[in-house]
Amino acid sequence: MKAQKRVRMSEAVNHVMGFHEWVLIVLLSILWGGSFFFVGVAVKDFPPFTIVLCRVALASVILLVVIYVKGNTMPSSLALWGGFIVMGALNNLIPFSLIVWGQTHIGSGLASILNGTTPIFSVILAHFLTKEERLTTNRMSGVLVGWVGVTVLIGIDSLRNFGIEMLGQFAVLGAAFSYACAAIYGRRFKGLSPLVVATGMLCGSTIMMTPMALFIDQPWHLSPSGYTMIALFGLAAISTSLAYIIYFRILATAGPTNLLLVTLLIPLSAILLGIMVLGERLEWNAFVGMGLIFIGLIAIDGRLLKRFKRKETAWYYEI
Repeated sequence: MKAQKRVRMSEAVNHVMGFHEWVLIVLLSILWGGSFFFVGVAVKDFPPFTIVLCRVALASVILLVVIYVKGNTMPSSLALWGGFIVMGALNNLIPFSLIVWGQTHIGSGLASILNGTTPIFSVILAHFLTKEERLTTNRMSGVLVGWVGVTVLIGIDSLRNFGIEMLGQFAVLGAAFSYACAAIYGRRFKGLSPLVVATGMLCGSTIMMTPMALFIDQPWHLSPSGYTMIALFGLAAISTSLAYIIYFRILATAGPTNLLLVTLLIPLSAILLGIMVLGERLEWNAFVGMGLIFIGLIAIDGRLLKRFKRKETAWYYEI
């Protein structure tokens, strides 16, 4: 049985995606890219902690309904729920709060590009914290190129003149680091349904966020517009609940390696929405930095390089 599971996992990792899976990948990138757009709308009327609370609370309710409709149940183990709370802090509370606060000072497109550094942090942490995933030549070169992209994106002048916009950029980078920590910590939930883990994580986040939002933001004094309320609903229902459901569908059919492609596509949808709807504009260094980060992610992934080497070898033998 264990051998069969290993074979299936290997097949998922090396799976060549079909049209249906590519559609899901593109759809997921739009949903997650849309989260930066929704936050860009919501920050005009709501403070960060209230936005995060609305996002995780509504999303957890929706996923709880999905779980019970499917006939599943949530675990009762206190140790597991303690793990869900830690996972909720690493994967929701900390990064969501940092991204929302960061977007009060930088645009949604720039935030989405910086958030794309998550896999770069992941491979570095995995090298030091796990025995299975060591830094290879491809991954090391991808990390270096990615960090050059981050430097270009932030700009040398910004590093010299440290200001609030710079803090906003570092906040989003902190969120990417927190996501990477969550990816390492989340390995302990391998035996559980990913949908159950996501729901428990969101419930744990809601438990932690409620007193923080009520005490710090005092949301009962707020008077949001209808557009803000629609944005909050979209953030929770579409960019969180629906996105998680699609995420786990891709994870089951295409494997975790193929999910890296989502990271490459998310900034594209976020940038387009920011430009067309929010009227944002990006400077040349944002596009150059994004390009370098993309090249770094492609090097970390390694599949395109392997295909190129195979073609090069085949060409050599033909000669």
